[in-house]
Amino acid sequence: MNPALPQTFPLATVALDDAIARQFRLLEATAAHFEGPQLFEADAGVVPGLGRPRTTARVEAVLADFFGAEDAAFVQGAGTGAIRAALNAAVRAGDPLLIHRAPVYRTTEVTLRGIGVRTVEVDFNDRAALREALASGRFRWAYVQHTRQRLADSYDPAEVLAACRAAGVRTLVDDNYAVMRTPAAGVELGADASCFSLFKLHGPEGIGVVVGARDLVGHIRRDNYSGGGQVQGHQALDALRALTHVPVMWAVQSQVGAEVAERLAAGEVAGVAEVRIANAQDRCLLVRLDRPVAKELPAVAARFGAAPYPVGSNSRYEIAPLFYRMSSSALDDAPELADWTVRINPMRAGADLVVDILRRSLAALGDRPAETNDPKDG
Repeated sequence: MNPALPQTFPLATVALDDAIARQFRLLEATAAHFEGPQLFEADAGVVPGLGRPRTTARVEAVLADFFGAEDAAFVQGAGTGAIRAALNAAVRAGDPLLIHRAPVYRTTEVTLRGIGVRTVEVDFNDRAALREALASGRFRWAYVQHTRQRLADSYDPAEVLAACRAAGVRTLVDDNYAVMRTPAAGVELGADASCFSLFKLHGPEGIGVVVGARDLVGHIRRDNYSGGGQVQGHQALDALRALTHVPVMWAVQSQVGAEVAERLAAGEVAGVAEVRIANAQDRCLLVRLDRPVAKELPAVAARFGAAPYPVGSNSRYEIAPLFYRMSSSALDDAPELADWTVRINPMRAGADLVVDILRRSLAALGDRPAETNDPKDG
Protein backbone atom coordinates (compact mmCIF):
# COMPACT_ATOMS: atom_id res chain seq x y z
CA MET A 1 0.00 0.00 0.00
CA ASN A 2 1.31 3.44 -0.96
CA PRO A 3 1.53 5.44 2.31
CA ALA A 4 0.54 9.12 2.37
CA LEU A 5 2.85 11.88 3.49
CA PRO A 6 1.82 13.57 6.74
CA GLN A 7 0.96 17.24 6.80
CA THR A 8 4.13 19.23 7.39
CA PHE A 9 4.65 22.60 9.01
CA PRO A 10 7.70 24.20 7.36
CA LEU A 11 9.56 26.88 9.26
CA ALA A 12 9.42 30.43 7.95
CA THR A 13 12.08 31.43 5.43
CA VAL A 14 13.86 34.71 4.73
CA ALA A 15 12.70 36.86 1.82
CA LEU A 16 15.38 37.90 -0.67
CA ASP A 17 15.34 41.58 0.32
CA ASP A 18 15.69 40.62 3.98
CA ALA A 19 18.54 38.26 3.10
CA ILE A 20 20.37 41.08 1.33
CA ALA A 21 19.90 43.27 4.40
CA ARG A 22 21.25 40.46 6.57
CA GLN A 23 24.36 40.20 4.40
CA PHE A 24 24.94 43.94 4.75
CA ARG A 25 24.47 43.72 8.53
CA LEU A 26 27.09 40.97 8.75
CA LEU A 27 29.58 43.22 6.97
CA GLU A 28 28.74 46.08 9.34
CA ALA A 29 29.56 43.79 12.26
CA THR A 30 32.77 42.77 10.50
CA ALA A 31 33.85 46.38 10.01
CA ALA A 32 33.33 47.03 13.72
CA HIS A 33 35.97 44.42 14.66
CA PHE A 34 38.40 44.34 11.73
CA GLU A 35 40.58 46.98 10.19
CA GLY A 36 40.81 46.41 6.45
CA PRO A 37 44.26 44.78 6.26
CA GLN A 38 43.36 42.36 9.07
CA LEU A 39 40.91 40.63 6.72
CA PHE A 40 43.91 39.46 4.69
CA GLU A 41 45.93 38.32 7.70
CA ALA A 42 45.54 35.39 10.06
CA ASP A 43 47.49 34.14 13.05
CA ALA A 44 47.66 30.83 14.86
CA GLY A 45 48.27 29.48 18.32
CA VAL A 46 47.31 29.99 21.94
CA VAL A 47 47.94 33.73 22.26
CA PRO A 48 48.71 34.69 25.89
CA GLY A 49 45.75 36.44 27.45
CA LEU A 50 43.36 35.20 24.77
CA GLY A 51 43.97 31.45 24.73
CA ARG A 52 43.30 31.39 20.99
CA PRO A 53 44.40 33.20 17.83
CA ARG A 54 43.65 36.94 17.68
CA THR A 55 41.92 36.52 14.33
CA THR A 56 39.70 33.79 15.74
CA ALA A 57 38.74 36.05 18.65
CA ARG A 58 37.82 38.86 16.23
CA VAL A 59 35.59 36.62 14.14
CA GLU A 60 33.93 35.31 17.31
CA ALA A 61 33.20 38.92 18.27
CA VAL A 62 31.69 39.55 14.83
CA LEU A 63 29.37 36.57 15.19
CA ALA A 64 28.35 37.53 18.73
CA ASP A 65 27.45 41.03 17.55
CA PHE A 66 25.64 39.78 14.46
CA PHE A 67 23.43 37.42 16.47
CA GLY A 68 22.95 39.85 19.34
CA ALA A 69 24.67 37.52 21.80
CA GLU A 70 27.09 38.09 24.66
CA ASP A 71 29.85 35.87 23.30
CA ALA A 72 30.75 33.19 20.76
CA ALA A 73 33.28 30.37 20.64
CA PHE A 74 34.55 28.40 17.67
CA VAL A 75 34.99 24.66 18.20
CA GLN A 76 36.27 21.71 16.22
CA GLY A 77 33.80 19.02 15.23
CA ALA A 78 31.28 21.08 13.22
CA GLY A 79 27.69 21.07 14.48
CA THR A 80 28.11 17.92 16.53
CA GLY A 81 31.17 19.41 18.22
CA ALA A 82 29.28 22.62 19.00
CA ILE A 83 26.38 20.72 20.56
CA ARG A 84 28.76 18.50 22.52
CA ALA A 85 30.69 21.51 23.84
CA ALA A 86 27.53 23.34 24.91
CA LEU A 87 25.97 20.31 26.59
CA ASN A 88 29.19 19.52 28.44
CA ALA A 89 29.26 23.10 29.71
CA ALA A 90 25.63 22.99 30.84
CA VAL A 91 24.84 19.56 32.29
CA ARG A 92 26.49 16.69 34.13
CA ALA A 93 25.86 12.96 34.41
CA GLY A 94 22.51 12.30 36.02
CA ASP A 95 21.13 15.81 35.43
CA PRO A 96 17.60 15.90 34.00
CA LEU A 97 17.41 17.48 30.54
CA LEU A 98 14.08 18.33 28.93
CA ILE A 99 13.87 17.31 25.25
CA HIS A 100 11.18 16.89 22.59
CA ARG A 101 9.45 13.51 22.32
CA ALA A 102 10.83 12.48 18.93
CA PRO A 103 13.73 10.55 17.40
CA VAL A 104 16.96 12.29 18.43
CA TYR A 105 19.54 13.11 15.76
CA ARG A 106 22.01 10.23 15.77
CA THR A 107 25.18 12.11 16.75
CA THR A 108 23.30 14.09 19.39
CA GLU A 109 22.08 10.82 20.86
CA VAL A 110 25.70 9.68 21.14
CA THR A 111 26.62 12.92 22.94
CA LEU A 112 23.75 12.62 25.40
CA ARG A 113 24.65 9.01 26.12
CA GLY A 114 28.31 9.89 26.60
CA ILE A 115 27.56 12.66 29.09
CA GLY A 116 25.16 10.40 30.99
CA VAL A 117 22.47 13.04 31.16
CA ARG A 118 18.97 11.86 32.08
CA THR A 119 16.67 12.96 29.26
CA VAL A 120 12.99 13.56 29.97
CA GLU A 121 10.74 13.74 26.92
CA VAL A 122 7.69 15.91 26.45
CA ASP A 123 5.80 16.63 23.25
CA PHE A 124 6.67 20.24 22.36
CA ASN A 125 3.63 20.27 20.05
CA ASP A 126 1.45 19.98 23.17
CA ARG A 127 1.61 23.37 24.88
CA ALA A 128 -0.20 22.19 28.00
CA ALA A 129 2.14 19.23 28.46
CA LEU A 130 5.16 21.51 27.99
CA ARG A 131 3.87 24.01 30.55
CA GLU A 132 3.21 21.20 33.03
CA ALA A 133 6.73 19.80 32.61
CA LEU A 134 8.29 23.23 33.01
CA ALA A 135 6.20 23.98 36.09
CA SER A 136 7.48 20.85 37.83
CA GLY A 137 10.71 22.60 38.79
CA ARG A 138 12.76 19.55 37.79
CA PHE A 139 14.76 21.15 35.01
CA ARG A 140 17.59 23.65 34.83
CA TRP A 141 18.10 23.10 31.10
CA ALA A 142 16.07 22.20 28.02
CA TYR A 143 17.42 21.17 24.64
CA VAL A 144 15.53 22.31 21.54
CA GLN A 145 16.16 21.32 17.94
CA HIS A 146 15.15 24.26 15.73
CA THR A 147 14.28 22.16 12.68
CA ARG A 148 11.76 19.35 12.74
CA GLN A 149 12.55 16.02 14.37
CA ARG A 150 9.27 14.47 13.22
CA LEU A 151 7.66 15.23 9.88
CA ALA A 152 4.41 16.33 11.53
CA ASP A 153 6.02 18.58 14.17
CA SER A 154 4.20 21.91 14.32
CA TYR A 155 5.56 23.72 17.37
CA ASP A 156 6.93 27.23 17.09
CA PRO A 157 10.50 27.20 18.47
CA ALA A 158 10.06 30.80 19.64
CA GLU A 159 7.06 29.79 21.76
CA VAL A 160 8.92 26.83 23.26
CA LEU A 161 11.88 29.04 24.17
CA ALA A 162 9.61 31.72 25.64
CA ALA A 163 7.83 29.12 27.79
CA CYS A 164 11.16 27.81 29.06
CA ARG A 165 12.42 31.29 29.81
CA ALA A 166 9.23 32.17 31.71
CA ALA A 167 9.73 29.05 33.85
CA GLY A 168 13.37 29.89 34.58
CA VAL A 169 14.66 26.99 32.48
CA ARG A 170 17.74 27.74 30.38
CA THR A 171 17.89 26.53 26.79
CA LEU A 172 20.36 25.18 24.27
CA VAL A 173 19.28 25.19 20.62
CA ASP A 174 20.54 22.98 17.83
CA ASP A 175 20.43 25.55 15.02
CA ASN A 176 21.91 23.31 12.35
CA TYR A 177 19.90 23.58 9.11
CA ALA A 178 18.03 26.62 10.52
CA VAL A 179 20.53 29.41 11.08
CA MET A 180 20.51 31.96 8.23
CA ARG A 181 17.61 30.07 6.64
CA THR A 182 14.95 31.09 9.16
CA PRO A 183 14.26 34.68 10.26
CA ALA A 184 15.97 34.25 13.64
CA ALA A 185 18.33 31.77 15.27
CA GLY A 186 17.58 30.33 18.68
CA VAL A 187 19.81 32.81 20.51
CA GLU A 188 18.00 35.66 18.75
CA LEU A 189 14.74 34.18 20.05
CA GLY A 190 15.97 34.22 23.65
CA ALA A 191 17.86 30.93 23.99
CA ASP A 192 20.99 30.79 26.11
CA ALA A 193 22.97 29.38 23.19
CA SER A 194 22.74 28.46 19.53
CA CYS A 195 24.96 25.62 18.33
CA PHE A 196 25.63 25.10 14.64
CA SER A 197 28.04 23.95 11.97
CA LEU A 198 29.84 26.44 9.77
CA PHE A 199 30.60 23.61 7.34
CA LYS A 200 26.85 23.63 6.56
CA LEU A 201 27.24 27.36 5.85
CA HIS A 202 29.95 26.91 3.21
CA GLY A 203 32.74 27.23 5.76
CA PRO A 204 35.75 24.94 6.17
CA GLU A 205 35.36 21.31 7.15
CA GLY A 206 34.89 20.48 10.80
CA ILE A 207 34.26 23.99 12.16
CA GLY A 208 31.36 24.72 14.52
CA VAL A 209 30.38 27.58 16.78
CA VAL A 210 28.41 28.20 19.95
CA VAL A 211 26.87 31.67 20.18
CA GLY A 212 25.22 32.72 23.41
CA ALA A 213 25.48 33.58 27.08
CA ARG A 214 28.87 34.66 28.40
CA ASP A 215 28.99 32.15 31.25
CA LEU A 216 28.26 29.19 28.98
CA VAL A 217 30.65 30.28 26.22
CA GLY A 218 33.35 31.02 28.79
CA HIS A 219 32.98 27.49 30.15
CA ILE A 220 33.38 26.10 26.63
CA ARG A 221 36.50 28.17 26.08
CA ARG A 222 38.06 26.97 29.34
CA ASP A 223 37.29 23.36 28.44
CA ASN A 224 38.92 23.85 25.04
CA TYR A 225 42.11 25.60 26.11
CA SER A 226 44.67 23.26 24.51
CA GLY A 227 46.35 24.37 21.30
CA GLY A 228 45.22 21.36 19.30
CA GLY A 229 41.58 22.15 19.95
CA GLN A 230 41.71 25.71 18.63
CA VAL A 231 40.16 26.93 15.41
CA GLN A 232 43.07 28.74 13.81
CA GLY A 233 42.84 32.24 12.41
CA HIS A 234 42.80 31.25 8.75
CA GLN A 235 39.94 28.83 9.42
CA ALA A 236 37.93 31.50 11.22
CA LEU A 237 38.45 34.00 8.38
CA ASP A 238 37.50 31.36 5.83
CA ALA A 239 34.26 30.72 7.73
CA LEU A 240 33.47 34.44 7.88
CA ARG A 241 34.09 35.00 4.18
CA ALA A 242 31.85 32.06 3.30
CA LEU A 243 29.12 33.27 5.63
CA THR A 244 28.75 36.53 3.72
CA HIS A 245 27.34 34.59 0.73
CA VAL A 246 24.93 32.41 2.67
CA PRO A 247 21.86 34.59 3.38
CA VAL A 248 21.18 35.38 -0.27
CA MET A 249 21.96 31.82 -1.43
CA TRP A 250 19.55 30.37 1.11
CA ALA A 251 16.79 32.81 0.15
CA VAL A 252 17.15 31.87 -3.51
CA GLN A 253 17.20 28.17 -2.65
CA SER A 254 13.99 28.53 -0.63
CA GLN A 255 12.32 30.28 -3.58
CA VAL A 256 13.38 27.51 -5.95
CA GLY A 257 12.13 24.82 -3.58
CA ALA A 258 8.73 26.49 -3.38
CA GLU A 259 8.52 26.71 -7.19
CA VAL A 260 9.44 23.04 -7.64
CA ALA A 261 6.84 22.01 -5.05
CA GLU A 262 4.17 24.03 -6.83
CA ARG A 263 5.02 22.54 -10.22
CA LEU A 264 5.08 18.96 -8.93
CA ALA A 265 1.78 19.45 -7.10
CA ALA A 266 0.29 20.69 -10.38
CA GLY A 267 1.16 17.36 -12.00
CA GLU A 268 4.06 18.45 -14.19
CA VAL A 269 5.98 15.18 -13.64
CA ALA A 270 4.29 11.83 -14.20
CA GLY A 271 4.99 9.39 -11.40
CA VAL A 272 4.79 11.94 -8.57
CA ALA A 273 1.92 11.20 -6.20
CA GLU A 274 2.46 13.87 -3.56
CA VAL A 275 4.94 16.56 -2.50
CA ARG A 276 5.59 18.40 0.75
CA ILE A 277 8.02 21.12 1.76
CA ALA A 278 9.59 20.07 5.06
CA ASN A 279 12.41 20.96 7.43
CA ALA A 280 13.60 17.38 7.66
CA GLN A 281 16.51 18.21 8.65
CA ASP A 282 17.54 20.73 5.99
CA ARG A 283 14.66 22.46 4.20
CA CYS A 284 13.79 20.14 1.34
CA LEU A 285 11.06 18.61 -0.77
CA LEU A 286 9.65 15.24 0.21
CA VAL A 287 8.39 13.65 -2.99
CA ARG A 288 6.18 10.58 -2.71
CA LEU A 289 6.20 8.47 -5.85
CA ASP A 290 3.40 6.35 -7.27
CA ARG A 291 5.68 3.29 -7.30
CA PRO A 292 8.07 1.99 -4.61
CA VAL A 293 11.26 3.00 -6.46
CA ALA A 294 12.57 5.60 -4.00
CA LYS A 295 15.67 3.59 -3.14
CA GLU A 296 16.63 3.26 -6.80
CA LEU A 297 15.95 6.82 -7.87
CA PRO A 298 19.06 8.62 -6.47
CA ALA A 299 21.48 6.47 -8.48
CA VAL A 300 19.45 7.03 -11.64
CA ALA A 301 19.18 10.79 -10.99
CA ALA A 302 22.97 10.93 -10.64
CA ARG A 303 23.26 9.95 -14.32
CA PHE A 304 21.44 13.17 -15.17
CA GLY A 305 23.57 15.42 -12.96
CA ALA A 306 22.08 15.12 -9.48
CA ALA A 307 24.08 14.53 -6.32
CA PRO A 308 23.06 11.07 -4.99
CA TYR A 309 24.22 11.71 -1.42
CA PRO A 310 25.13 14.70 0.79
CA VAL A 311 28.55 15.91 1.86
CA GLY A 312 27.54 18.27 4.65
CA SER A 313 24.03 19.25 3.65
CA ASN A 314 24.59 22.58 1.93
CA SER A 315 28.36 22.55 2.27
CA ARG A 316 30.60 24.35 -0.21
CA TYR A 317 31.00 21.10 -2.15
CA GLU A 318 27.31 20.73 -2.91
CA ILE A 319 26.14 22.62 -5.99
CA ALA A 320 24.06 20.05 -7.91
CA PRO A 321 20.53 19.29 -6.72
CA LEU A 322 20.41 16.50 -4.15
CA PHE A 323 18.21 13.45 -4.77
CA TYR A 324 18.48 11.23 -1.69
CA ARG A 325 16.61 9.09 0.79
CA MET A 326 14.81 10.64 3.72
CA SER A 327 16.93 11.39 6.79
CA SER A 328 17.52 8.60 9.29
CA SER A 329 15.63 10.39 12.05
CA ALA A 330 12.66 11.01 9.71
CA LEU A 331 12.66 7.33 8.75
CA ASP A 332 12.79 6.36 12.42
CA ASP A 333 9.52 8.25 12.77
CA ALA A 334 7.93 7.10 9.47
CA PRO A 335 9.68 3.92 8.21
CA GLU A 336 6.79 3.10 5.88
CA LEU A 337 7.87 5.96 3.58
CA ALA A 338 11.33 4.52 2.84
CA ASP A 339 10.42 2.80 -0.44
CA TRP A 340 8.10 5.52 -1.67
CA THR A 341 9.60 8.90 -0.79
CA VAL A 342 12.74 10.76 -1.85
CA ARG A 343 14.24 13.93 -0.47
CA ILE A 344 15.14 16.64 -2.99
CA ASN A 345 17.12 19.82 -2.29
CA PRO A 346 17.72 22.20 -5.22
CA MET A 347 21.08 23.37 -3.81
CA ARG A 348 22.32 25.95 -6.39
CA ALA A 349 20.11 24.75 -9.24
CA GLY A 350 16.99 26.33 -10.69
CA ALA A 351 13.56 24.75 -10.75
CA ASP A 352 13.78 23.75 -14.42
CA LEU A 353 16.82 21.52 -13.83
CA VAL A 354 15.34 19.89 -10.73
CA VAL A 355 12.07 19.09 -12.50
CA ASP A 356 13.89 17.84 -15.60
CA ILE A 357 16.15 15.48 -13.61
CA LEU A 358 13.16 14.04 -11.76
CA ARG A 359 11.18 13.57 -14.97
CA ARG A 360 14.06 11.87 -16.80
CA SER A 361 14.90 9.67 -13.80
CA LEU A 362 11.36 8.38 -13.41
CA ALA A 363 11.13 7.76 -17.16
CA ALA A 364 14.42 5.83 -17.06
CA LEU A 365 13.14 3.66 -14.24
CA GLY A 366 10.13 2.81 -16.39
CA ASP A 367 8.07 -0.04 -15.05
CA ARG A 368 10.96 -2.01 -13.59
CA PRO A 369 10.11 -3.45 -10.16
CA ALA A 370 11.96 -1.81 -7.30
CA GLU A 371 14.59 -3.88 -5.52
CA THR A 372 13.47 -2.71 -2.11
CA ASN A 373 14.92 -5.70 -0.26
CA ASP A 374 18.42 -5.37 -1.70
CA PRO A 375 20.83 -5.38 1.27
CA LYS A 376 22.94 -2.74 -0.51
CA ASP A 377 20.20 -0.18 0.07
CA GLY A 378 20.42 1.86 3.26
